[in-house]
Amino acid sequence: DERVQIVAVCDADSQHAEAAAKLAGLTKGDVYRDFREVLARSDVDAIMNATPDHWHSNVAIAAAKAGKDLYSEKPLGASIVEGRAICRAVEENKRVLQCGTWRRSGLKVRMACERVRNGYIGELKEIEIGVPGKFAIRGGVTGLEATQPVPAHFDYAMWLGPAAEKPYTAARCHFNFRWIEEYAPGYITDWGAHFLDVAQWGAGMDETTPTEVSATEVKRRDAGIYDAAESFRIEYRYANGVRVVMLSTDDKTKWGTKFIGSEGWIYTEAEVLKASSDDILRVKLKDSDVKLYESKHHHRNFIDAVLSRGRTAATAEIAQRAATTCHIGAISAMLKRPLRFDPKAERFEGDEQANQMLLRPMREAWKIA
Repeated sequence: DERVQIVAVCDADSQHAEAAAKLAGLTKGDVYRDFREVLARSDVDAIMNATPDHWHSNVAIAAAKAGKDLYSEKPLGASIVEGRAICRAVEENKRVLQCGTWRRSGLKVRMACERVRNGYIGELKEIEIGVPGKFAIRGGVTGLEATQPVPAHFDYAMWLGPAAEKPYTAARCHFNFRWIEEYAPGYITDWGAHFLDVAQWGAGMDETTPTEVSATEVKRRDAGIYDAAESFRIEYRYANGVRVVMLSTDDKTKWGTKFIGSEGWIYTEAEVLKASSDDILRVKLKDSDVKLYESKHHHRNFIDAVLSRGRTAATAEIAQRAATTCHIGAISAMLKRPLRFDPKAERFEGDEQANQMLLRPMREAWKIA
């Protein structure tokens, strides 16, 4: 996009930072290990927050307070409290935020959601979501490795940041952080943040969350640091009775979001759109039908909003609701019991142990609340 100039890159791993700088044509003076130095620059108008999940809230809140707009990867926060804190910071500082739930900018996804919202599959009864379960581990590691020396090019203390101090192994860091419960609950948020977001968009639930959740069939590895759920079935129920079932599966054809109504079904994932009848696919919306927010390119939509000061496709509030739905499922899986949730208060009903998990433990220097 010709409207954008990349002026700085930042990564706790200097090899990653230098590779990114080379792509952007930057000099060494524009390469950082500490994000706060980037936020202090007056020539930075907006940032992309593509940190591991446990860093999302610290970076996003600091960026908003520094007067920067931000494209922040999903899930919005690594916990429900962190996500709400991001929403407050964005609102109080009048910042633009686009969450990286990019399916909001997909034509086929929007078409599916509009057909659901306008009753073309009848009354919505249930939503089926399929996500991967088996960890897609990268880098030739297993999660069983012994402690290793920290490489000279890697600021491991900065990478840990708000998370507890732990012995270094290459298996813990970079892409594979998402298989470690302390940082992220595996595919429950990694892909759930996308598909539960689509589910809530199609169901007209962008401003709320389920009121009931139950995670069953949960399986985890017996050894090693990868302790997130690798197999699960999570059932949600909304106040209006709509049920959502998110299931881990190796069947790639089931990855995505399927809306089931009283008169048919429609399925979408990225650029795929299928339905129980061709008539549903051929529908031309009437002037009186609900038309959903249209974005043709997620990153460009963010830049448009930065320049116009308008809204984005995936605002902080929308992202918070989708992430919260992920998190209550992960908490049910950890506690091994069904839970009731109050979407307005963003707290569990009658379960203080669950409420203690609304905010992940954070080291004193990085606490947000």
